[in-house]
Amino acid sequence: MLLTHFSLLASPSNLSLTCIAMATCIPAGSGTLQFRVTNCKGNGCRKIALVSDAPIARFLQKDLSWSKAVSKVPQTHRCAFSAPPLQKNQKLFKVISSCKVDGPTRCFDFSVVGSGIAGLCYALEVAKYGSVAVITKAESHECNTNYAQGGVSAVLCPSDSVESHMKDTIVAGAYLCDEESVRVVCTEGPERVRELIAMGASFDHGEDGNLHLMREGGHSHHRIVHAADMTGKEIERALLKAVINNPNIFVFEHHFAIDLLTCQDGSDINCLGVDTLNTKTLEVVRFLSKVTLLASGGAGHIYPKTTNPLVATGDGIAMAHRAQAVISNMEFVQFHPTALADDGLPIKPTKLREKAFLISEAVRGDGGILYNLDMERFMPFYDERAELAPRDVVARSIDDQLKKRGEKYVLLDISHKPKEEILSHFPNISSTCLLHGLDITRHPIPVVPAAHYMCGGVQAGLQGETNVKGLYVAGEVACTGLHGANRLASNSLLEALVFARRAVQPSVDCMKSSSLDLTASNLWPRPAVPLSLESNVTDRILPMTKESRTELQAIMWNYVGIVRSTMRLETAKQKIGNLEAKWEECLFQHGWKPTMAGPEICEMRNLFCCAKLVISSALSRHESRGLHYTVDFPHLEESKRLPTIIVPSSTVNGTWSSRQLHKQPMYQDGIKLCHNTIHINR
Repeated sequence: MLLTHFSLLASPSNLSLTCIAMATCIPAGSGTLQFRVTNCKGNGCRKIALVSDAPIARFLQKDLSWSKAVSKVPQTHRCAFSAPPLQKNQKLFKVISSCKVDGPTRCFDFSVVGSGIAGLCYALEVAKYGSVAVITKAESHECNTNYAQGGVSAVLCPSDSVESHMKDTIVAGAYLCDEESVRVVCTEGPERVRELIAMGASFDHGEDGNLHLMREGGHSHHRIVHAADMTGKEIERALLKAVINNPNIFVFEHHFAIDLLTCQDGSDINCLGVDTLNTKTLEVVRFLSKVTLLASGGAGHIYPKTTNPLVATGDGIAMAHRAQAVISNMEFVQFHPTALADDGLPIKPTKLREKAFLISEAVRGDGGILYNLDMERFMPFYDERAELAPRDVVARSIDDQLKKRGEKYVLLDISHKPKEEILSHFPNISSTCLLHGLDITRHPIPVVPAAHYMCGGVQAGLQGETNVKGLYVAGEVACTGLHGANRLASNSLLEALVFARRAVQPSVDCMKSSSLDLTASNLWPRPAVPLSLESNVTDRILPMTKESRTELQAIMWNYVGIVRSTMRLETAKQKIGNLEAKWEECLFQHGWKPTMAGPEICEMRNLFCCAKLVISSALSRHESRGLHYTVDFPHLEESKRLPTIIVPSSTVNGTWSSRQLHKQPMYQDGIKLCHNTIHINR
C-alpha cells in the first residue's frame, strides 16, 4: 500500500507525453518520495466521529457513465486499517473558526469541502448516518450560492414538461450534454425544490398563491423559482439554519483546504480526508474521514473580471487533479453577458471591486433589451432568439459589438417596464445601481461580460462518484455532463441539489464498508506553516505573488477569453509557464520550502493549475462549440462532439512536489477525445 499526501505545488516542465487525440495533458504531480508506513494507532486523534454498526455492504463504484472514452474504474482493494468503535461527541458549539483545538487531527465519517448549496444539502442528508465536518474557506455564507440572483429552474408548471426542460438544456449545451445526466436532473429537480421549500426556503409567489416562475435566456417556458433577485442568499440562509441546528454537523470556518489525503493499493486510489490550514490560528488541521465530498465551487478568479467571490480560486479542481482524479471539459468557461460595467456608471466606485456585480439573466428574461451606445438594438442581428438566446451567444454578440465599435460596455434597458414591477422583481439590482447614481426604472444599465461559471471540472458519474474511491463531487467543482458546452441559465443550483442528494446513498455505503482506522493521524507528512521565515521575506513574497496573480488573470483575459485562436492559446500557454517558473524560483530564493503552506501561495498554485487545464483543453478542441469559440475552427464538427477528458499522469518528474510515488499508473497520460494518438512535446 502506498500513501499519498499531494504536494503544495507541482510544476512539470519539458515533458514528452503520449496523448489521445487532439490533446495535451497537464500532469497531476511530480517528484518521488517513498514513504514507509508505520502503525500510528491512537496518536492524538480526537474521536468525534459516529461510526454506524450496521452490516457492512461493499460499495463498488459504477463506471463514469457519461464518457465511454475513460477507462472503467477498477475494483477497490481497501487499505488494511482496523476500525475501532468511536464515540459520538456531544459538542454543542457548532461553528468552529479561530479557536485553538485539542490536536491537529479531527476524525469524521464525512468531510465536506465547501459550504454552498451542494455541500450543505449533502451534509444534512449524510448527517443522518454519521458525523460530518463542513470545511469552508471563509465565513460559512461566503460562496457562489450566496451570490446567485436568478433562481432554480424546475418543471413546476402544468404547461411545462421534463422533455421540454431537457431539450432546452441540450440545445443550450450545444448537444454535448450527457442525455442521461440531463434526464436525471430535469426529472428529479422539482422534488428537490419542494424539499428546499419544506426546509424553510421562501420563494416568490404570484397573486394566485402559486410560485412565481420567471423565464430566462434559453428557456422555452417560465420555470425559474426565485426569491426576488437574491435567490441564492435565501437558499443559503435556509440551509445554514438547518445545518447549525443539526447535532451531527460541525462547521469549520476559515479552514483553507490544502490537499487531499490519498492512499494507493494496486491500481486503486482511495481518498481518506483532507489537510487544511486554519487561516486565523495558522495551524494545520488534518481531517480524516471515510468519505470526502468536494463542493468547493469554481475558478472564476483565473480571470480579472468575474462575478465569483474571492474564494473561487479553483481549489477543489486543482486538489482533485493532483489526487489523480479525472478532469473534464475545462475549455468551457461561461462568461455571463451582463455584469455591471463600472465605466458607465454616473458615480464610479471609489475602489476596484473584488467581484463584478451581476445583472441577472432574469432582467433579459423579463423583457430587458440590449443596445449599443447609439441605442441601436443589436441582438436580433446575431440570433433569432435575440436577448433570450443562450449565454454563450449573447456574450459573443456583446464582445463583437465592443470590438467593432471600440466601446467599453453596452446597455441593458428594462425601463420600459412598470416601475413597481422592476422594483419588485429586482430590488437588489435596483438598490445597487441607485448607490451609483443610476435609476434603472428610468435609464439603461451599462453591462459587460465577466467570467461566471466553469462548466468543466472533476468528472463525476450519476451518483457524484469520481475515479478516486471515497471522493465525491457536487456543484460547480463537478462535471456531470449536464451542462455540455454551455450551461443553461439557472440550471446550476438545480444540478447542485440533485447531485448532492444522489451522492448520499453511495457515500453512506462507502462509509459503512470503510476499513479506515480514524486514529491513524500521521500516515502522511504534514504541511508546514512558514513561521520560520522572517517578516521581511514574507513582505517580499506576498506582493510578488499578488503581482503574479494579476499577470495570470490578464493573460487569461487577453488570450483565453470569449473568442480564441490557436496562436493566442499557445501564447498564453507559454506566458503562463514562464510566469509560474519565475514565481516558483523567486519563492525558493526567498526560503520557501516545498512542504510549506500559506493561503496566498496555495491559491496561486491552484490558479496556475486551473488556468493550464483550461488552456490545454481549449487547444485540444479543434472546433467551435458552445462556450469555446476559436477563429481557427469556427464551425461545429459532429465527429468532435465528445467531452474533453484529462486523465491522470503518474510518471512525472518536476521541481516542487512531495507527492508519493505511484508505482502502478492508472491511465495513460493525456486528454482523451477519441482513439487517435498524438505525441506532444511540452
